[in-house]
Amino acid sequence: MSRRLGRIGAVFVLLFLTSTIGYMLIERLSFLDAAYMTIITLSTVGFGEVQSLSPLGRAFTMTVILVGVGMVAFLYSVLAEYVIAGHLGGTMKKRRIMRTIKNLQDHYVICGYGRVGEFVARELNDAGVLFVVVDRDPDAIQRCEECGFLLVAGDATDDDVLRQAGLERARGLVAALNSDADNVFVVLGARFMNPDLTIVARSTTEDAERKLRAAGADRVISPYRMAAHRIARQLTRPNVISFLELALGNELEFFLEEIRIAPDSNLVGHTMGEAGLRERTGANVLSVVRRGEGRLTDWSPALQLRVGDIMIALGNREQLQALAKLTGDPGISWNG
Repeated sequence: MSRRLGRIGAVFVLLFLTSTIGYMLIERLSFLDAAYMTIITLSTVGFGEVQSLSPLGRAFTMTVILVGVGMVAFLYSVLAEYVIAGHLGGTMKKRRIMRTIKNLQDHYVICGYGRVGEFVARELNDAGVLFVVVDRDPDAIQRCEECGFLLVAGDATDDDVLRQAGLERARGLVAALNSDADNVFVVLGARFMNPDLTIVARSTTEDAERKLRAAGADRVISPYRMAAHRIARQLTRPNVISFLELALGNELEFFLEEIRIAPDSNLVGHTMGEAGLRERTGANVLSVVRRGEGRLTDWSPALQLRVGDIMIALGNREQLQALAKLTGDPGISWNG
């Protein structure tokens, strides 16, 4: 746009100088009078002429008017295209996005659309989970918009920006900024705004991990440590890792899922042995996370199920959906 406007401006300057010199040569006018004639001709305001024009001067004036009006019309079209298609269109698009975000409930907020944040966004998108990305980097914003993800362009360490992303209504937050210090600020602000929020943060050092946990992060992930752990397991237990990749990569149609026991579930008060979940659904319950304890509970036929218990279950889509129906968990679904 700047280049186009620059070229148009250069043509206008050239037209002004050519017209002024033309009046000076044809009508023998001074530079000031010739410039005056050029301006009233190009602007078509209809002010009086400095002197009566000769036939050649009138022909020259008509030529200047035609060229000048054409140039003005072209300039207006360029400006209108910029305002309507660019600025106005961008403003309307932003308003639509903000209206959509305002209506979200139990979604996730991803702070940072770098290498980690982008992969998280793609995984959530493939799972059909609603989320909002927060980032201020122009390149990240462009990549996010190209993918069609909901985006709030701004500083994730700013509480007002997090409110725009609907953090107070969100289910969870991912702090994946490139700076550990920024992630600590994000976690602090998010935990204060939404005490019930599930927060997962990215860290690069053990010191940052401790600070993130102290700030309120439920889980802290170190990409470097995870990569090292994965490489070591590939070296020592390659067949186990290959099986897990096939199973959890959906090539064998197996899924690991968290399934919560609702208050109205008939399983409440029954033991694992009495529930007979494997026989009734085909899903394998590997362990149970007990609410309030925040730890895995060993599988036992005598384990009595309670409201809020979270089952870690393995199975295919139909088996896990059957188990979710028994527990009353409405959040288990797949898209695609």
